[in-house]
Amino acid sequence: MGHACLTQGLGPSSESSAWAVQTQDLGKVYRTGFWLNQQVTALQPCSLSVYRGETFGLLGPNGAGKTTLLKILLGIIRPSFGTGTVLGHVIGDRAIKQRLGYLPEYPYFYEFLTGWEFLRYTAGLFGLTPAPQRLRDLLDLVGLSPVQAQKKQLRQYSKGMLQRIGIAQALINDPDLVFLDEPMGGLDPIGRFQVREIILTLKQQGKTIFFNSHVLSDVEVICDRIAILDRGELVCLGRLEDLLGSADHYIARGEGGDPADLGRWMHPLIVEGDRWHGTLSGDPYRFVQHLPDLGARLVSLEQARPSLEDFFMEQIYRRSPSGLRQGDPIPRPQDLKSRC
Repeated sequence: MGHACLTQGLGPSSESSAWAVQTQDLGKVYRTGFWLNQQVTALQPCSLSVYRGETFGLLGPNGAGKTTLLKILLGIIRPSFGTGTVLGHVIGDRAIKQRLGYLPEYPYFYEFLTGWEFLRYTAGLFGLTPAPQRLRDLLDLVGLSPVQAQKKQLRQYSKGMLQRIGIAQALINDPDLVFLDEPMGGLDPIGRFQVREIILTLKQQGKTIFFNSHVLSDVEVICDRIAILDRGELVCLGRLEDLLGSADHYIARGEGGDPADLGRWMHPLIVEGDRWHGTLSGDPYRFVQHLPDLGARLVSLEQARPSLEDFFMEQIYRRSPSGLRQGDPIPRPQDLKSRC
């Protein structure tokens, strides 16, 4: 695990009241095989902390252990080793569940209930009898019509509407800590935007939000801090500005020239017909001076820091058996889909 990826970032003091979630060497091992004599490690020793009131994003490829960690924190499954606390209580303490909200990645809905009836049913699981105004406020928060929710059965809801009613049920008990497992999965751009706005509203209300996601562009906008899991191991943890660094590299765009010559200056270099763009690996001023000799013309040169997508791909790909070595260019995300 690289030292550069282990920054926690600035935050509250280390008093227990400052943390919403704390884990120490938390892990999970499953026994498999006919005789249960084989072991599969779903989560390696994981130590992290989530501050109260922050939005925390947990990232990783499929099978990285994200949902396993989330379910351990919720008390749905038991850890094989390690310890942890949620809102100051030991993981699995039933007394704390009244203060938690949860939206699973694949929620199950009673499709013949209306949205209104579903929220009332969910509230009953907490021993609550919500006032009609409370239900209307929740529906307004997630962008659903209270009138429509009273009349329309869930089987008639679109994917985006089901996701929004799922978030509403996760908030029915006014939780202090909300767990969202892939809240933007399967949504179109409009649905993703709407869910992102809901999460930002919850953030403004001071809720602590812990969520898993594959939509890195949204994570970059929403999250205060992130962690990356890969094959059950915690790879990176910290604030985005600490992990991504400052704007210390340049993106050049231009046209003309020989890609072989331009490739000595840019890694990666992406060529589309006569046009090209890439990340400069050398002195930008020397590059500009040499462009006439290369037979190329510069269209733009801008300073930028790596995107979260670039950073994520680099961390995952460098850990693969046939991955990058230090100093190698980072492939484009579309080139890596089959590799991670």
